[in-house]
Amino acid sequence: MSTPSMPSDAGAVYRHYLSAVMLHGHASAKACGLGATDLYALNTLDLVGAMTPGELGARTGLTTGPTTRLIDRLEEAGYVRRTPAPDDRRKVIVEPIAKPSELDAIMTPARTRIGEILRGYSPEQLATLFDYFTRASAAYQETTDEIRTKG
Repeated sequence: MSTPSMPSDAGAVYRHYLSAVMLHGHASAKACGLGATDLYALNTLDLVGAMTPGELGARTGLTTGPTTRLIDRLEEAGYVRRTPAPDDRRKVIVEPIAKPSELDAIMTPARTRIGEILRGYSPEQLATLFDYFTRASAAYQETTDEIRTKG
């Protein structure tokens, strides 16, 4: 079975895609009155669930001081709360409790356009796309961890 060849500009196309996703995330965060890291942290908490400040810091790439300030901002805005850990009251858990009310409205145009694009693919193509998203996410996370342990 032959493997399709990659277009000569595949790397540039992919970098344009990643840049557009990042730029949209930054613009969405700003439109909600948040910094990009704040929105990323809220997304992480929404996807993964409650975690310690240390875990949130590790996932966002922040050190202890900036993580504390991040949690303070999100708590003051009403998006997270700190609660004692059930297994160790000396520990704190950061729980997501809300998201910016305007976030869905801000994200809807992009979601709609992406949905229109996805509707143009066959079920087999969609399976390939989502297999790629799953595997690429793991690859990026693994290499991020490797970079951080070397740095």
